[in-house]
Amino acid sequence: MAEEPLELLVIGGGITGAGIALDAATRGIRVGVLEKNDFASGTSSRSTKLIHGGLRYLKQGEIKLVQEVGRERAILYKNAPHLVIPAPMLLPVYKGGTYGYFASSIGLYIYDWLAGVARKERRKMLGRKETIEREPLLKKEGLKGGGLYYEYRTDDARLTLDIMKTAVQRGARIVNYAEAVKFIYENGKAVGVEVHDRIGGLRQMIRAKHIVNAAGPWVDQVRSLDGSLKGKRLFLTKGVHLVVDYHRLPVRQAAYFDTPDGRMVFVIPRGNITYVGTTDTAYSESIDQPRTTLEDRDYLIRAVNAMFPAIKLTPGDIKSHWAGLRPLIYEEGKGPSELSRKDEIFVSDSKLITIAGGKLTGFRKMAEKVVDLVAEELKRETGRSYPACTTDQITITGGEKRDGVTFAEWKREMLQSGISQGIDGQTMQEWVDTYGSNALRILNYLPESRKQNLPAQLQWLHAQLTYSVQEEMTVTAADFLRLRSGWSYFHLAKAEKYRNIVEKLMNDMLQLDPMQKDMQLDMLNQLFRNIHELPSTQKKLQTVSS
Repeated sequence: MAEEPLELLVIGGGITGAGIALDAATRGIRVGVLEKNDFASGTSSRSTKLIHGGLRYLKQGEIKLVQEVGRERAILYKNAPHLVIPAPMLLPVYKGGTYGYFASSIGLYIYDWLAGVARKERRKMLGRKETIEREPLLKKEGLKGGGLYYEYRTDDARLTLDIMKTAVQRGARIVNYAEAVKFIYENGKAVGVEVHDRIGGLRQMIRAKHIVNAAGPWVDQVRSLDGSLKGKRLFLTKGVHLVVDYHRLPVRQAAYFDTPDGRMVFVIPRGNITYVGTTDTAYSESIDQPRTTLEDRDYLIRAVNAMFPAIKLTPGDIKSHWAGLRPLIYEEGKGPSELSRKDEIFVSDSKLITIAGGKLTGFRKMAEKVVDLVAEELKRETGRSYPACTTDQITITGGEKRDGVTFAEWKREMLQSGISQGIDGQTMQEWVDTYGSNALRILNYLPESRKQNLPAQLQWLHAQLTYSVQEEMTVTAADFLRLRSGWSYFHLAKAEKYRNIVEKLMNDMLQLDPMQKDMQLDMLNQLFRNIHELPSTQKKLQTVSS
Protein backbone atom coordinates (compact mmCIF):
# COMPACT_ATOMS: atom_id res chain seq x y z
CA MET A 1 0.00 0.00 0.00
CA ALA A 2 2.87 2.37 0.77
CA GLU A 3 4.46 1.84 -2.65
CA GLU A 4 1.59 3.22 -4.72
CA PRO A 5 -1.18 5.68 -3.75
CA LEU A 6 -4.60 4.11 -3.31
CA GLU A 7 -7.85 5.44 -4.64
CA LEU A 8 -9.59 4.42 -1.41
CA LEU A 9 -8.19 3.62 2.03
CA VAL A 10 -10.51 2.08 4.62
CA ILE A 11 -9.72 2.33 8.33
CA GLY A 12 -11.39 -0.59 10.10
CA GLY A 13 -11.35 -4.32 9.34
CA GLY A 14 -14.75 -5.31 10.66
CA ILE A 15 -17.78 -6.36 8.61
CA THR A 16 -18.36 -2.84 7.26
CA GLY A 17 -14.73 -2.38 6.17
CA ALA A 18 -14.76 -5.85 4.58
CA GLY A 19 -17.96 -5.02 2.68
CA ILE A 20 -16.52 -1.72 1.43
CA ALA A 21 -13.32 -3.45 0.29
CA LEU A 22 -15.25 -6.09 -1.65
CA ASP A 23 -17.58 -3.58 -3.29
CA ALA A 24 -14.78 -1.16 -4.21
CA ALA A 25 -12.46 -3.88 -5.55
CA THR A 26 -15.30 -5.37 -7.61
CA ARG A 27 -15.88 -1.98 -9.24
CA GLY A 28 -12.20 -1.61 -10.11
CA ILE A 29 -11.29 0.89 -7.40
CA ARG A 30 -7.77 0.47 -5.99
CA VAL A 31 -8.63 -0.09 -2.32
CA GLY A 32 -6.74 -0.92 0.87
CA VAL A 33 -7.89 -1.77 4.41
CA LEU A 34 -6.09 -1.14 7.71
CA GLU A 35 -7.14 -2.92 10.92
CA LYS A 36 -5.40 -2.01 14.18
CA ASN A 37 -6.09 -5.40 15.80
CA ASP A 38 -7.25 -8.54 14.00
CA PHE A 39 -10.04 -8.65 11.45
CA ALA A 40 -13.49 -8.76 13.10
CA SER A 41 -11.91 -8.49 16.55
CA GLY A 42 -14.40 -5.83 17.70
CA THR A 43 -18.16 -5.74 17.29
CA SER A 44 -18.03 -7.99 14.21
CA SER A 45 -17.14 -11.05 16.31
CA ARG A 46 -19.30 -10.24 19.32
CA SER A 47 -22.86 -10.18 17.98
CA THR A 48 -25.69 -12.66 18.59
CA LYS A 49 -24.33 -14.41 15.48
CA LEU A 50 -27.61 -14.18 13.61
CA ILE A 51 -28.35 -12.83 10.16
CA HIS A 52 -31.81 -11.85 11.26
CA GLY A 53 -34.61 -9.87 9.69
CA GLY A 54 -35.19 -7.43 12.52
CA LEU A 55 -38.59 -8.51 13.83
CA ARG A 56 -38.46 -5.81 16.51
CA TYR A 57 -38.11 -3.09 13.85
CA LEU A 58 -41.60 -4.01 12.63
CA LYS A 59 -43.01 -3.10 16.02
CA GLN A 60 -41.21 0.26 15.75
CA GLY A 61 -42.80 0.91 12.36
CA GLU A 62 -39.53 0.54 10.42
CA ILE A 63 -41.21 -1.08 7.41
CA LYS A 64 -38.52 -0.13 4.88
CA LEU A 65 -35.76 -1.37 7.18
CA VAL A 66 -37.44 -4.78 7.65
CA GLN A 67 -37.84 -5.08 3.90
CA GLU A 68 -34.21 -4.20 3.20
CA VAL A 69 -32.81 -6.44 5.93
CA GLY A 70 -34.97 -9.34 4.69
CA ARG A 71 -33.57 -8.92 1.18
CA GLU A 72 -30.02 -8.77 2.49
CA ARG A 73 -30.55 -11.93 4.50
CA ALA A 74 -31.70 -13.79 1.38
CA ILE A 75 -28.66 -12.53 -0.58
CA LEU A 76 -26.24 -13.72 2.11
CA TYR A 77 -27.97 -17.09 2.33
CA LYS A 78 -27.40 -17.52 -1.41
CA ASN A 79 -23.83 -16.18 -1.51
CA ALA A 80 -22.41 -17.64 1.72
CA PRO A 81 -24.24 -20.96 2.22
CA HIS A 82 -21.40 -22.31 4.39
CA LEU A 83 -21.92 -19.57 6.98
CA VAL A 84 -25.62 -18.63 6.82
CA ILE A 85 -27.69 -21.49 8.20
CA PRO A 86 -31.52 -21.44 8.48
CA ALA A 87 -32.61 -21.87 12.10
CA PRO A 88 -36.23 -22.25 13.24
CA MET A 89 -37.04 -19.70 15.94
CA LEU A 90 -39.85 -20.03 18.50
CA LEU A 91 -41.59 -16.89 19.74
CA PRO A 92 -43.65 -17.94 22.80
CA VAL A 93 -46.67 -15.74 23.47
CA TYR A 94 -47.69 -15.06 27.07
CA LYS A 95 -50.56 -13.22 28.62
CA GLY A 96 -49.37 -9.65 29.22
CA GLY A 97 -46.17 -10.23 27.18
CA THR A 98 -44.47 -7.97 24.62
CA TYR A 99 -46.36 -9.56 21.73
CA GLY A 100 -50.00 -10.72 21.94
CA TYR A 101 -51.10 -13.81 20.01
CA PHE A 102 -53.06 -11.95 17.32
CA ALA A 103 -50.41 -9.24 17.00
CA SER A 104 -47.71 -11.93 16.73
CA SER A 105 -49.64 -13.74 13.99
CA ILE A 106 -50.16 -10.58 11.94
CA GLY A 107 -46.66 -9.29 12.67
CA LEU A 108 -44.91 -12.49 11.63
CA TYR A 109 -47.05 -12.70 8.49
CA ILE A 110 -46.11 -9.14 7.49
CA TYR A 111 -42.49 -9.83 8.46
CA ASP A 112 -42.32 -12.86 6.15
CA TRP A 113 -44.06 -10.95 3.35
CA LEU A 114 -41.77 -7.91 3.59
CA ALA A 115 -38.64 -10.05 3.83
CA GLY A 116 -39.64 -12.25 0.89
CA VAL A 117 -39.33 -15.44 2.93
CA ALA A 118 -39.51 -18.70 0.95
CA ARG A 119 -42.83 -20.55 1.28
CA LYS A 120 -41.28 -23.50 3.17
CA GLU A 121 -39.85 -21.11 5.79
CA ARG A 122 -42.94 -18.94 6.38
CA ARG A 123 -44.26 -18.50 9.88
CA LYS A 124 -46.56 -20.99 11.51
CA MET A 125 -48.72 -20.08 14.50
CA LEU A 126 -48.98 -22.70 17.25
CA GLY A 127 -51.57 -23.24 19.95
CA ARG A 128 -50.64 -23.67 23.60
CA LYS A 129 -50.43 -27.48 23.42
CA GLU A 130 -48.36 -27.50 20.23
CA THR A 131 -46.02 -24.84 21.63
CA ILE A 132 -45.38 -26.99 24.71
CA GLU A 133 -44.78 -30.03 22.50
CA ARG A 134 -42.28 -27.98 20.50
CA GLU A 135 -40.52 -26.80 23.67
CA PRO A 136 -41.42 -28.69 26.86
CA LEU A 137 -38.98 -26.61 28.92
CA LEU A 138 -40.98 -23.39 28.51
CA LYS A 139 -42.76 -21.84 31.48
CA LYS A 140 -46.38 -23.01 31.31
CA GLU A 141 -48.01 -20.27 33.39
CA GLY A 142 -49.70 -17.66 31.17
CA LEU A 143 -48.60 -19.36 27.92
CA LYS A 144 -51.12 -18.72 25.12
CA GLY A 145 -49.25 -20.23 22.18
CA GLY A 146 -46.36 -19.31 19.95
CA GLY A 147 -45.10 -18.37 16.54
CA LEU A 148 -42.53 -20.46 14.67
CA TYR A 149 -40.50 -18.54 12.10
CA TYR A 150 -37.02 -18.62 10.60
CA GLU A 151 -33.87 -16.71 11.36
CA TYR A 152 -30.37 -17.51 10.05
CA ARG A 153 -27.41 -18.46 12.23
CA THR A 154 -23.89 -17.38 11.29
CA ASP A 155 -20.31 -17.13 12.50
CA ASP A 156 -19.83 -13.37 12.34
CA ALA A 157 -16.01 -13.44 12.56
CA ARG A 158 -15.71 -16.05 9.80
CA LEU A 159 -18.19 -14.13 7.64
CA THR A 160 -16.11 -10.97 7.99
CA LEU A 161 -12.89 -12.80 7.20
CA ASP A 162 -14.30 -14.63 4.18
CA ILE A 163 -15.69 -11.39 2.74
CA MET A 164 -12.27 -9.81 3.26
CA LYS A 165 -10.59 -12.77 1.52
CA THR A 166 -13.05 -12.47 -1.38
CA ALA A 167 -12.11 -8.79 -1.66
CA VAL A 168 -8.41 -9.75 -1.79
CA GLN A 169 -9.14 -12.19 -4.62
CA ARG A 170 -10.51 -9.19 -6.54
CA GLY A 171 -7.53 -6.94 -5.90
CA ALA A 172 -8.05 -5.36 -2.46
CA ARG A 173 -5.01 -4.94 -0.23
CA ILE A 174 -5.56 -5.59 3.46
CA VAL A 175 -3.46 -5.82 6.59
CA ASN A 176 -4.17 -6.43 10.26
CA TYR A 177 -2.31 -5.09 13.30
CA ALA A 178 -1.71 -1.87 11.39
CA GLU A 179 -2.95 1.21 13.27
CA ALA A 180 -3.59 4.57 11.64
CA VAL A 181 -1.97 6.98 14.12
CA LYS A 182 -1.90 10.27 12.21
CA PHE A 183 -3.52 11.83 9.15
CA ILE A 184 -1.54 13.44 6.34
CA TYR A 185 -3.06 16.61 4.87
CA GLU A 186 -2.57 18.67 1.74
CA ASN A 187 -4.45 21.95 1.37
CA GLY A 188 -6.69 20.96 4.26
CA LYS A 189 -7.68 17.59 2.70
CA ALA A 190 -6.81 14.23 4.27
CA VAL A 191 -4.64 12.49 1.67
CA GLY A 192 -3.08 9.70 3.69
CA VAL A 193 -2.21 8.23 7.06
CA GLU A 194 0.85 7.34 9.05
CA VAL A 195 0.53 3.66 10.02
CA HIS A 196 2.15 1.82 12.92
CA ASP A 197 2.80 -1.90 12.33
CA ARG A 198 1.94 -3.25 15.78
CA ILE A 199 3.70 -6.58 15.13
CA GLY A 200 6.90 -5.52 13.40
CA GLY A 201 7.12 -2.02 14.85
CA LEU A 202 7.69 -0.19 11.54
CA ARG A 203 5.93 3.02 10.48
CA GLN A 204 4.70 3.59 6.94
CA MET A 205 3.05 6.45 5.09
CA ILE A 206 0.07 5.36 2.99
CA ARG A 207 -1.54 7.85 0.64
CA ALA A 208 -5.03 7.70 -0.86
CA LYS A 209 -7.38 9.94 -2.83
CA HIS A 210 -10.19 9.16 -0.39
CA ILE A 211 -10.24 7.81 3.18
CA VAL A 212 -13.16 6.07 4.86
CA ASN A 213 -13.45 5.68 8.61
CA ALA A 214 -15.30 2.39 9.22
CA ALA A 215 -13.85 1.72 12.67
CA GLY A 216 -17.08 0.71 14.44
CA PRO A 217 -16.91 1.64 18.15
CA TRP A 218 -13.65 3.50 17.42
CA VAL A 219 -15.03 5.85 14.72
CA ASP A 220 -15.08 8.80 17.12
CA GLN A 221 -11.44 8.16 18.04
CA VAL A 222 -10.55 8.31 14.34
CA ARG A 223 -12.64 11.48 13.95
CA SER A 224 -10.71 12.97 16.89
CA LEU A 225 -7.45 12.21 15.06
CA ASP A 226 -8.90 14.22 12.18
CA GLY A 227 -10.07 17.02 14.51
CA SER A 228 -13.63 16.54 13.25
CA LEU A 229 -15.45 15.12 16.28
CA LYS A 230 -18.42 17.45 16.45
CA GLY A 231 -22.18 17.25 16.02
CA LYS A 232 -23.37 13.67 15.95
CA ARG A 233 -21.29 11.10 17.76
CA LEU A 234 -21.45 7.54 19.04
CA PHE A 235 -23.39 6.28 22.03
CA LEU A 236 -22.04 2.84 22.92
CA THR A 237 -24.17 0.12 24.45
CA LYS A 238 -22.90 -3.29 25.57
CA GLY A 239 -24.35 -6.68 24.72
CA VAL A 240 -23.33 -9.84 26.57
CA HIS A 241 -23.84 -13.52 25.69
CA LEU A 242 -23.34 -16.61 27.87
CA VAL A 243 -22.45 -20.13 26.72
CA VAL A 244 -23.49 -23.32 28.55
CA ASP A 245 -23.27 -27.00 27.67
CA TYR A 246 -26.25 -28.09 25.61
CA HIS A 247 -27.27 -30.72 28.15
CA ARG A 248 -27.78 -27.92 30.72
CA LEU A 249 -30.12 -25.98 28.39
CA PRO A 250 -31.37 -28.57 25.86
CA VAL A 251 -33.80 -26.39 23.92
CA ARG A 252 -35.18 -28.04 20.78
CA GLN A 253 -34.84 -24.94 18.63
CA ALA A 254 -33.82 -21.31 19.09
CA ALA A 255 -36.26 -19.07 20.95
CA TYR A 256 -36.83 -15.33 21.32
CA PHE A 257 -38.54 -14.54 24.60
CA ASP A 258 -39.53 -11.87 27.13
CA THR A 259 -37.39 -11.20 30.19
CA PRO A 260 -38.94 -10.19 33.54
CA ASP A 261 -37.99 -6.52 32.92
CA GLY A 262 -39.64 -6.41 29.49
CA ARG A 263 -36.63 -6.84 27.19
CA MET A 264 -36.32 -9.76 24.82
CA VAL A 265 -33.54 -12.32 24.71
CA PHE A 266 -32.43 -15.09 22.35
CA VAL A 267 -31.52 -18.63 23.38
CA ILE A 268 -29.76 -20.49 20.55
CA PRO A 269 -28.60 -24.15 20.42
CA ARG A 270 -25.39 -24.73 18.47
CA GLY A 271 -23.92 -28.22 18.40
CA ASN A 272 -22.79 -29.19 21.89
CA ILE A 273 -23.55 -25.79 23.42
CA THR A 274 -26.42 -23.36 23.88
CA TYR A 275 -25.85 -19.63 24.12
CA VAL A 276 -28.10 -16.90 25.42
CA GLY A 277 -28.15 -13.11 24.99
CA THR A 278 -28.16 -10.26 24.89
CA THR A 279 -28.03 -7.45 27.40
CA ASP A 280 -28.32 -3.80 26.38
CA THR A 281 -26.66 -1.36 28.78
CA ALA A 282 -25.02 2.04 28.33
CA TYR A 283 -21.23 1.73 28.18
CA SER A 284 -18.45 4.24 28.83
CA GLU A 285 -15.42 2.14 29.80
CA SER A 286 -12.56 0.63 27.73
CA ILE A 287 -13.55 0.18 24.09
CA ASP A 288 -10.66 -2.22 23.51
CA GLN A 289 -11.67 -4.64 26.29
CA PRO A 290 -15.45 -4.74 26.89
CA ARG A 291 -16.03 -7.20 29.71
CA THR A 292 -18.86 -9.39 30.89
CA THR A 293 -19.60 -8.47 34.49
CA LEU A 294 -21.14 -10.45 37.33
CA GLU A 295 -24.28 -8.33 36.92
CA ASP A 296 -24.49 -9.15 33.21
CA ARG A 297 -24.11 -12.85 33.94
CA ASP A 298 -26.69 -12.86 36.70
CA TYR A 299 -29.19 -10.88 34.61
CA LEU A 300 -29.11 -13.46 31.82
CA ILE A 301 -29.20 -16.41 34.24
CA ARG A 302 -32.33 -14.92 35.84
CA ALA A 303 -33.90 -14.43 32.39
CA VAL A 304 -33.26 -18.07 31.41
CA ASN A 305 -34.51 -19.44 34.72
CA ALA A 306 -37.67 -17.34 34.51
CA MET A 307 -38.53 -18.67 31.03
CA PHE A 308 -37.25 -22.24 31.58
CA PRO A 309 -37.95 -22.81 35.30
CA ALA A 310 -36.91 -26.48 35.35
CA ILE A 311 -33.38 -25.63 34.16
CA LYS A 312 -32.12 -23.79 37.26
CA LEU A 313 -28.90 -22.47 35.71
CA THR A 314 -26.17 -21.43 38.14
CA PRO A 315 -23.00 -19.37 37.65
CA GLY A 316 -21.05 -22.65 37.63
CA ASP A 317 -22.83 -23.69 34.43
CA ILE A 318 -21.33 -20.82 32.40
CA LYS A 319 -18.57 -22.21 30.17
CA SER A 320 -17.67 -19.05 28.27
CA HIS A 321 -19.09 -15.69 27.32
CA TRP A 322 -18.49 -12.63 25.19
CA ALA A 323 -19.22 -8.92 25.41
CA GLY A 324 -19.53 -6.59 22.44
CA LEU A 325 -20.32 -2.94 21.81
CA ARG A 326 -23.05 -1.49 19.61
CA PRO A 327 -21.85 1.75 17.99
CA LEU A 328 -25.16 3.64 17.96
CA ILE A 329 -25.41 7.21 16.73
CA TYR A 330 -26.13 9.81 19.39
CA GLU A 331 -27.06 13.33 18.42
CA GLU A 332 -26.45 16.18 20.83
CA GLY A 333 -29.68 17.22 22.51
CA LYS A 334 -31.34 13.82 22.05
CA GLY A 335 -31.96 11.27 24.79
CA PRO A 336 -31.17 7.53 24.74
CA SER A 337 -34.75 6.67 23.77
CA GLU A 338 -34.28 8.53 20.50
CA LEU A 339 -31.16 6.63 19.45
CA SER A 340 -31.26 5.08 16.00
CA ARG A 341 -30.02 1.65 14.90
CA LYS A 342 -29.67 3.01 11.36
CA ASP A 343 -26.36 3.81 9.72
CA GLU A 344 -25.29 7.31 8.72
CA ILE A 345 -22.46 8.83 6.70
CA PHE A 346 -20.59 11.94 7.86
CA VAL A 347 -18.08 13.88 5.72
CA SER A 348 -15.65 16.15 7.57
CA ASP A 349 -14.08 19.40 6.36
CA SER A 350 -10.97 17.37 5.48
CA LYS A 351 -13.17 15.06 3.33
CA LEU A 352 -12.75 12.12 5.71
CA ILE A 353 -15.80 9.91 5.15
CA THR A 354 -17.19 8.23 8.27
CA ILE A 355 -19.78 5.43 8.21
CA ALA A 356 -21.32 4.76 11.62
CA GLY A 357 -24.17 2.78 13.14
CA GLY A 358 -25.92 -0.02 11.29
CA LYS A 359 -26.34 -3.77 11.82
CA LEU A 360 -24.44 -6.90 10.80
CA THR A 361 -27.16 -7.93 8.34
CA GLY A 362 -27.09 -4.55 6.58
CA PHE A 363 -23.35 -4.35 5.96
CA ARG A 364 -23.58 -4.81 2.16
CA LYS A 365 -25.98 -1.90 1.68
CA MET A 366 -23.84 0.27 3.98
CA ALA A 367 -20.83 -0.56 1.83
CA GLU A 368 -22.77 0.21 -1.35
CA LYS A 369 -23.67 3.70 -0.10
CA VAL A 370 -20.06 4.46 0.80
CA VAL A 371 -18.61 3.17 -2.47
CA ASP A 372 -21.29 5.01 -4.50
CA LEU A 373 -20.14 8.23 -2.82
CA VAL A 374 -16.44 7.50 -3.44
CA ALA A 375 -17.09 6.45 -7.06
CA GLU A 376 -18.95 9.70 -7.70
CA GLU A 377 -16.05 11.72 -6.28
CA LEU A 378 -13.49 9.78 -8.33
CA LYS A 379 -15.56 10.35 -11.45
CA ARG A 380 -15.66 14.08 -10.74
CA GLU A 381 -11.89 14.15 -10.21
CA THR A 382 -10.75 11.88 -13.05
CA GLY A 383 -13.66 11.65 -15.48
CA ARG A 384 -13.63 7.86 -15.14
CA SER A 385 -16.99 6.13 -14.58
CA TYR A 386 -17.36 3.13 -12.30
CA PRO A 387 -19.99 0.39 -12.53
CA ALA A 388 -22.84 0.02 -10.06
CA CYS A 389 -22.66 -2.36 -7.08
CA THR A 390 -22.82 -6.06 -7.97
CA THR A 391 -21.87 -7.66 -4.65
CA ASP A 392 -25.32 -9.22 -4.44
CA GLN A 393 -24.14 -11.60 -7.17
CA ILE A 394 -20.76 -12.58 -5.71
CA THR A 395 -20.24 -15.96 -4.04
CA ILE A 396 -18.20 -15.50 -0.85
CA THR A 397 -15.11 -17.67 -0.67
CA GLY A 398 -15.94 -20.94 1.07
CA GLY A 399 -19.44 -20.92 -0.43
CA GLU A 400 -18.40 -22.29 -3.83
CA LYS A 401 -19.65 -25.74 -4.78
CA ARG A 402 -19.26 -28.25 -7.55
CA ASP A 403 -21.72 -27.76 -10.40
CA GLY A 404 -24.77 -29.99 -10.39
CA VAL A 405 -24.98 -30.60 -6.64
CA THR A 406 -26.59 -28.75 -3.75
CA PHE A 407 -24.36 -27.25 -1.09
CA ALA A 408 -25.54 -29.91 1.38
CA GLU A 409 -24.47 -32.64 -1.06
CA TRP A 410 -21.17 -30.84 -1.64
CA LYS A 411 -20.52 -30.75 2.12
CA ARG A 412 -21.02 -34.53 2.30
CA GLU A 413 -18.58 -35.00 -0.60
CA MET A 414 -15.97 -32.81 1.12
CA LEU A 415 -16.42 -34.78 4.34
CA GLN A 416 -15.73 -38.04 2.53
CA SER A 417 -12.72 -36.50 0.76
CA GLY A 418 -11.14 -35.67 4.10
CA ILE A 419 -11.94 -39.05 5.62
CA SER A 420 -10.40 -40.79 2.58
CA GLN A 421 -7.16 -38.87 3.32
CA GLY A 422 -7.04 -40.09 6.90
CA ILE A 423 -8.78 -37.22 8.73
CA ASP A 424 -11.26 -38.41 11.33
CA GLY A 425 -14.90 -37.61 10.61
CA GLN A 426 -15.41 -35.21 13.52
CA THR A 427 -12.38 -33.08 12.61
CA MET A 428 -13.26 -32.95 8.92
CA GLN A 429 -16.88 -32.09 9.72
CA GLU A 430 -15.68 -29.19 11.86
CA TRP A 431 -13.45 -27.97 9.02
CA VAL A 432 -16.31 -28.17 6.50
CA ASP A 433 -18.68 -26.35 8.85
CA THR A 434 -16.09 -23.67 9.61
CA TYR A 435 -14.36 -23.12 6.27
CA GLY A 436 -16.87 -24.38 3.70
CA SER A 437 -15.16 -25.36 0.46
CA ASN A 438 -11.86 -23.93 1.78
CA ALA A 439 -11.67 -27.01 4.03
CA LEU A 440 -10.24 -28.74 0.96
CA ARG A 441 -7.39 -26.22 0.93
CA ILE A 442 -6.35 -27.35 4.42
CA LEU A 443 -5.87 -30.84 2.98
CA ASN A 444 -3.17 -29.38 0.69
CA TYR A 445 -1.00 -28.77 3.77
CA LEU A 446 -1.31 -32.34 5.09
CA PRO A 447 1.78 -33.79 3.30
CA GLU A 448 4.07 -31.23 4.96
CA SER A 449 2.33 -31.59 8.32
CA ARG A 450 2.78 -35.36 8.19
CA LYS A 451 6.54 -34.83 8.06
CA GLN A 452 6.36 -33.31 11.55
CA ASN A 453 7.12 -35.63 14.44
CA LEU A 454 3.60 -35.31 15.82
CA PRO A 455 0.64 -37.58 16.65
CA ALA A 456 -2.09 -37.70 13.99
CA GLN A 457 -4.42 -35.20 15.68
CA LEU A 458 -1.61 -32.69 16.04
CA GLN A 459 -0.70 -33.20 12.39
CA TRP A 460 -4.25 -32.16 11.51
CA LEU A 461 -3.97 -29.15 13.83
CA HIS A 462 -0.62 -28.29 12.22
CA ALA A 463 -2.23 -28.34 8.76
CA GLN A 464 -5.14 -26.18 9.98
CA LEU A 465 -2.74 -23.69 11.57
CA THR A 466 -0.54 -23.59 8.48
CA TYR A 467 -3.57 -22.78 6.35
CA SER A 468 -4.61 -20.16 8.88
CA VAL A 469 -1.20 -18.49 8.82
CA GLN A 470 -0.54 -18.79 5.09
CA GLU A 471 -3.99 -17.95 3.75
CA GLU A 472 -5.81 -16.09 6.53
CA MET A 473 -3.16 -13.70 7.87
CA THR A 474 -3.32 -15.20 11.38
CA VAL A 475 -0.53 -13.77 13.52
CA THR A 476 -1.45 -14.68 17.10
CA ALA A 477 -2.52 -17.87 18.86
CA ALA A 478 -5.32 -15.94 20.62
CA ASP A 479 -6.75 -14.87 17.26
CA PHE A 480 -6.73 -18.44 15.99
CA LEU A 481 -8.52 -19.72 19.09
CA ARG A 482 -11.16 -16.97 19.12
CA LEU A 483 -11.62 -15.54 15.62
CA ARG A 484 -10.47 -18.21 13.16
CA SER A 485 -11.74 -21.38 14.85
CA GLY A 486 -14.30 -20.05 17.35
CA TRP A 487 -13.01 -22.55 19.91
CA SER A 488 -12.88 -20.07 22.81
CA TYR A 489 -16.61 -19.40 22.26
CA PHE A 490 -18.04 -22.79 21.38
CA HIS A 491 -15.38 -25.39 22.32
CA LEU A 492 -13.71 -23.89 25.39
CA ALA A 493 -12.35 -27.20 26.71
CA LYS A 494 -10.67 -27.76 23.33
CA ALA A 495 -9.24 -24.22 23.31
CA GLU A 496 -7.76 -24.76 26.79
CA LYS A 497 -6.41 -28.21 25.89
CA TYR A 498 -4.57 -26.97 22.80
CA ARG A 499 -3.67 -23.38 23.76
CA ASN A 500 -0.01 -24.09 24.55
CA ILE A 501 0.41 -26.34 21.51
CA VAL A 502 -1.12 -23.71 19.22
CA GLU A 503 1.17 -21.08 20.72
CA LYS A 504 4.31 -23.19 20.20
CA LEU A 505 3.42 -24.24 16.66
CA MET A 506 2.66 -20.65 15.66
CA ASN A 507 5.84 -19.33 17.27
CA ASP A 508 7.78 -21.80 15.12
CA MET A 509 5.81 -21.09 11.93
CA LEU A 510 6.17 -17.32 12.30
CA GLN A 511 9.78 -17.48 13.58
CA LEU A 512 8.97 -14.97 16.29
CA ASP A 513 11.65 -13.13 18.26
CA PRO A 514 11.54 -13.16 22.11
CA MET A 515 9.62 -9.86 22.30
CA GLN A 516 6.98 -11.09 19.85
CA LYS A 517 6.69 -14.39 21.76
CA ASP A 518 6.03 -12.43 24.96
CA MET A 519 3.34 -10.45 23.12
CA GLN A 520 1.76 -13.74 21.94
CA LEU A 521 1.70 -15.09 25.47
CA ASP A 522 0.26 -11.87 26.92
CA MET A 523 -2.59 -11.91 24.38
CA LEU A 524 -3.30 -15.57 25.05
CA ASN A 525 -3.37 -15.05 28.81
CA GLN A 526 -5.64 -12.02 28.39
CA LEU A 527 -8.09 -14.04 26.28
CA PHE A 528 -8.53 -16.70 28.96
CA ARG A 529 -8.48 -14.17 31.81
CA ASN A 530 -11.41 -12.37 30.18
CA ILE A 531 -13.30 -15.66 30.01
CA HIS A 532 -12.65 -16.80 33.56
CA GLU A 533 -12.61 -13.55 35.54
CA LEU A 534 -15.83 -11.54 35.82
CA PRO A 535 -15.50 -8.08 37.35
CA SER A 536 -18.32 -6.49 39.33
CA THR A 537 -19.75 -3.22 38.07
CA GLN A 538 -19.27 -0.38 40.52
CA LYS A 539 -21.80 2.03 39.04
CA LYS A 540 -25.44 1.39 38.21
CA LEU A 541 -25.87 0.49 34.55
CA GLN A 542 -28.46 2.37 32.53
CA THR A 543 -30.74 0.17 30.44
CA VAL A 544 -31.30 1.37 26.89
CA SER A 545 -34.43 0.42 24.98
CA SER A 546 -33.71 -2.07 22.21
